[in-house]
Amino acid sequence: MFNGKNILITGGTGSFGQTYVRRILERWTPNKVIVFSRDELKQFEMAQNYDAPEMRYFLGDVRDGARLREAMTGVDFVIHAAALKQVPAAEYNPFEAIKTNIHGAQNVVRAALDADVDRVIALSTDKAANPVNLYGATKLCSDKLFVAANNMVGARRTRFAAVRYGNVVNSRGSVVPYFRKLIAAGAEALPITHPDMTRFMITLDQGVDFVLKNFERMQGGEIFVPKIPSMKMTDLAHALAPDLPHDIVGIRPGEKLHEVMCPSDDSHLTLEFDDHYVIEPTISVGFAVDFSVNRLGERGVRVPLGFEYNSGSNDRWLSRDAFLEMVG
Repeated sequence: MFNGKNILITGGTGSFGQTYVRRILERWTPNKVIVFSRDELKQFEMAQNYDAPEMRYFLGDVRDGARLREAMTGVDFVIHAAALKQVPAAEYNPFEAIKTNIHGAQNVVRAALDADVDRVIALSTDKAANPVNLYGATKLCSDKLFVAANNMVGARRTRFAAVRYGNVVNSRGSVVPYFRKLIAAGAEALPITHPDMTRFMITLDQGVDFVLKNFERMQGGEIFVPKIPSMKMTDLAHALAPDLPHDIVGIRPGEKLHEVMCPSDDSHLTLEFDDHYVIEPTISVGFAVDFSVNRLGERGVRVPLGFEYNSGSNDRWLSRDAFLEMVG
């Protein structure tokens, strides 16, 4: 699918971006893979590992629409991964989160339309479903922008979709490397916000593979949600440090007890496939689509009204051994 094509990834020096680039280079022979990000040091460091002739490194910020339009010239596929992602940082710096996560998404949409890009997938988050923090609210806005962008395509080939998934194990700033750092420093206890807290868990490789597959599945306007396991934070802490006690520190500002990826309010729009869910657009996307059958011929069925895909009521749970295998 990506052979001979030009691919651009915003925020491409992050954990997801580097894994995504590696997967593309392993499986296909693209014409160009463009890493678009604002940190020259991270680009320099990434280029030491990914220096194939098809690699391109563009300095730029998604807040800069003109630079995005330059970068997308001749591009076929875009993955939008650039975002401000830390919940506390977004709570304390709301204007900055809005500029990157909402205005930046708008710039990506406009640049993709101007460049007549074939397909665009935006990375979302479980925190965008019934958001209780600013980060989640900005990502919900981003999701709505990418879904509604399908109404703007006119005669263009461009189609937009989003992918929503849970906590990425071992990604920068996530709980596993944080706990490991505390353990290595000789911590006497691990901080747990609430003894009943649960989270969805996915690896970087699984997340990247899911995104790549959805480029083949997408028709335009979908929010794709993978079926992935849940884990209690207390079980995660026990797996990493069986002998350490837990210090219950309380739920932080903007944090949920359980994460939701398909809210019950969207159950009338949700389709269940073998290994994922699809949330249909709430509005007409401007072209006739049967979302129950995707471009690969996979068929989905409607979930019952009131259905909610929730990390606390999930029917798949990670065992200690499976978790330890997942985190390496």
